[in-house]
Amino acid sequence: MLAELRSLLRLVAGTARDLAPIVFIIAFFQLAILRQPAADLANIAVGLLIVMFGLAVFIRGLEMALFPLGEALAEALARKGSLFWLITFAFGLGFGTTVAEPALIAVCDEAAKVMAGAGAIADTEEARDIYARALRYTVAVSVGTAIVIGVTRILKGWPMHWMIISGYALVVALTAISPAEIIGIAYDSGGVTTSTITVPLVTALGVGLATVIRGRNPMTDGFGLIAFASLLPIIFVLGFGIVVVG
Repeated sequence: MLAELRSLLRLVAGTARDLAPIVFIIAFFQLAILRQPAADLANIAVGLLIVMFGLAVFIRGLEMALFPLGEALAEALARKGSLFWLITFAFGLGFGTTVAEPALIAVCDEAAKVMAGAGAIADTEEARDIYARALRYTVAVSVGTAIVIGVTRILKGWPMHWMIISGYALVVALTAISPAEIIGIAYDSGGVTTSTITVPLVTALGVGLATVIRGRNPMTDGFGLIAFASLLPIIFVLGFGIVVVG
C-alpha cells in the first residue's frame, strides 16, 4: 500500500511538471500581454489541482487496468488460434470505443447544425439527428475497420509505410471529388477518434499480438494501429460526403 502511494505521488509530481509549461504560458499572456489579473483565481487554482490529480489517477488506471487487459486479451485470442474471433474482437474494440466517444458526438452534432444552416440537409431536428447519427456510425465503422486492417498487418507482416502512403494517396484523390462542406469534417474526424480509451486499448492490443506471434517484434510491429484509426475515418467520411451530400 505504501509503495502504491509513493508511485501515485511520483505520478502527481510528474503531472505537475508536465502541466507547468501550460500554466506558465497562460499566466504570461494573462499578466504580461493582457495585463489584467485572472478572474476568480481561487477557483482556477482548485481546478488545476483537480486536473493534476485527475491525470495522475487516470494514468495509474491505464497502467493497472487497460494496458494489461488489452495485452492479455490479445495474447489469449492469438494463442486460441481463432482468426475469426480475433478479427471480431478487433472490430468490436474499435467500433465500441468510438461510437460512444463524447468528442465525436459533439463534432457530429455541430456538423449537422452547420449542414442544416448551409441548406445541405433539411433544417429540422429529425434531419439533423439522422445526419449526426449516420456520420457518427460511419466514423465508428471506419475505426473498427482500421483496427482490423492493423491487426491483419501484424499477422501478415505487411510493411506499414506503404499502407499509410496508399491510404493518404486515396485521401487526396477523394478530397478532390468530395463536396467542400464535408472535407473539414472528414479531416477532423481522424483526430476525435483517438480517444483516451481507444488509444491505450488499441496500443495494448497491437503490442500483445506482436509479443505472442513468432517472428514479430513488439517495437517494430506492435505500434501503428492508431495511425490506421486516424486515417480510415477521413476516407470513410469523405465517401459519406460523396454519397450523402454530393
